[in-house]
Amino acid sequence: QQEKEDLQGKLKLREHLSQTAGKSEATPAPSKNIDLEMKQLQCKLKNSNTEATKQSTTIKSLKNQVQEKEEQIRELQAKISQLERDLTVKRHLIEDLRSRLKANQENEKTSNETLESLERKVKALAEDKKASIDSLKKRFNVAVKEKSQYEQMYHKAKDDLEKKDLKLTKLESKMIETEYAMTDLETVASQQPHGLAKQSAQALETQQKELLLVSDKVEEFKAFVKALTRELHHSVQELRTKIKLAKKTGGMKSCKKGLSQECLQLAASILNISTTDLYEILQEGDDEETARTKMEFEKDKEWLQHIQKLLEVQFPFASYLMDAVQEKLNEKKKLVEEYSSLMKHTL
Repeated sequence: QQEKEDLQGKLKLREHLSQTAGKSEATPAPSKNIDLEMKQLQCKLKNSNTEATKQSTTIKSLKNQVQEKEEQIRELQAKISQLERDLTVKRHLIEDLRSRLKANQENEKTSNETLESLERKVKALAEDKKASIDSLKKRFNVAVKEKSQYEQMYHKAKDDLEKKDLKLTKLESKMIETEYAMTDLETVASQQPHGLAKQSAQALETQQKELLLVSDKVEEFKAFVKALTRELHHSVQELRTKIKLAKKTGGMKSCKKGLSQECLQLAASILNISTTDLYEILQEGDDEETARTKMEFEKDKEWLQHIQKLLEVQFPFASYLMDAVQEKLNEKKKLVEEYSSLMKHTL
């Protein structure tokens, strides 16, 4: 920078001198020398500028390196402080372990002392057991003697029991005699409440009449359920036949609303057969439809048998009967919806 400043000062002097020389109109030879020196000085200035820029970049890079080094030093100082803390913690742990070791050694001493005392106690107990075994042997001998005495007493008691059994048999014979006497007394007493028996017979007759009425009501209920199931079964079959005929006549756009049903009824009346028989005649040759109709027929048969079984079983059966009827009603509802949708499409 100092060289730069010196060169700039020299350039300014040269320029000043050239200006003064131009004014004084001096000889042209020294002016050329001044121009050459000016160019040299400018080249030196450029070189010094480039060197200055290089120096500034190196200074910046060095500053960055210095900052990085300082950050590394800080990190290392922080790590050193952490290591010092860890060292202090480890020292404390070592001191704790040493104290625990001492405590464990003291506990071992106490446990050894307790073991010795326990061994002494075991020896004492063994000696006590020997003494107790000797005493038990003596007691056993005494018990054997007492057993012989008790056996003698048992034989005496047995003889006494046999005598008492004889007395009991005599008493039982007396009891039988008293029972015969009691039966005679009961026959005499039964003749007196003859009026009460008549009243009970009348009450039984009234109860039998009530039972007959209840059984009649039950039979009426069964007849109602059977009629209801038959009607449901018949309506479901008719809906199935209508749906099948509607599917067959679905491609005929010229048919009006309700024509398929009227045609079915008219054909059945001419042939003097039912609608189901007519549909079976129309469906001849279609294996899938015949198989389907057979399956439906079997399901209906099973449903009727199930209801018959429910009516024959014992009470209660109302919930099961309701479920079975509800199942058939749901099937009828689905068939009605299907038939209505088919009739809308055929319009």
